[in-house]
Amino acid sequence: MRAATFTGVGEPLEITEIPEPKPDKTGVVVETEACGICRSDWHAWQGDPLWESRNFEQGHVFGHEPAGVVVEVGDEVEHVRKGDRVTVPFNLGDGTCPSCRNGHSNVCDNRIPLGLAPESPGAFGERFHVPWADFNVVHLPDSVSPVEMAGLGCRFMTSFHALVHRADVTAGDWVVVYGCGGVGLSAVQIASAIGANVVAVDLFDEKLSFATELGAVETINANDVANVPSEVRGITNGGAHVSVDALGIAETCQNAVKSLRKKGQHVQVGLTSNEEGGEVSLPTDLMVLNEINFIGAVGMPRPRYEEIFRMIEHESLNPAALVSKTVSLEQTPEVLASMTKFETVGIPVINKF
Repeated sequence: MRAATFTGVGEPLEITEIPEPKPDKTGVVVETEACGICRSDWHAWQGDPLWESRNFEQGHVFGHEPAGVVVEVGDEVEHVRKGDRVTVPFNLGDGTCPSCRNGHSNVCDNRIPLGLAPESPGAFGERFHVPWADFNVVHLPDSVSPVEMAGLGCRFMTSFHALVHRADVTAGDWVVVYGCGGVGLSAVQIASAIGANVVAVDLFDEKLSFATELGAVETINANDVANVPSEVRGITNGGAHVSVDALGIAETCQNAVKSLRKKGQHVQVGLTSNEEGGEVSLPTDLMVLNEINFIGAVGMPRPRYEEIFRMIEHESLNPAALVSKTVSLEQTPEVLASMTKFETVGIPVINKF
């Protein structure tokens, strides 16, 4: 089958023929109909801190925001059938560890990140394998298209989990989102949908305009403001109730924390690059004096997908609005490389394999 394969850290992906995946006894093979191209793929491709020790070999396949149709089923799979329209969380859980049994499969003790671990080739190819299929496979409602599901991918799901399950966002709260890439724009739409007033911060007017379309009531171009946290506190009359760093660089993380009012909550979604090396210094004295909470969020537990599907069905959420363009498998290397200079707007999705 054809896939976009890893050739080396920072080197262009190569479109090539690779062996077909085969299902293990608990797994299924899914024919890919759509897959988002995510900044996490970019981080892994660049060998950034979270992935530098994984030593991806040439020929590895990234891609962790898929939707498709089941084409092969392992002998022990009971609840998934050939022909089912499906997706999977990017953190694949085994379904048996204490975290999975308690509804937190996104932090499974034995989780395998699809496409982001050497032992789990991803969906930048015509087909991909899903282990522990009875636990991981999510059946798609008829109302959700493959491209829309790819747009939901890790970015939308992580933002939903961050704002709905991890932080305590209520109607009327001020939420400031730093970074209007895919995950940040997802946060803008979700926070707006649950009744918050959103301030979006970025360096590019095009992305800020997109944030306004998705519900942001105020925007700040950080190029034009000397002190962004001060600007946020002015707009929000004392500071945001919740801040989101959707980028992961030191400046956005620190500014997001400094944008909060007393008793505020910061949610960290963005992952660091090589410059930060996995660590960012924080204004801890300020956090203590103002009783600020710092919260991490990654992915979303498998059992909670239905919450988003219900909101889509009732038109409270529209993740399709974040899909900025669809591309072919051949265009994947170019799109991934464009993320180096933050040139992508919204969520690009592969839908031609």
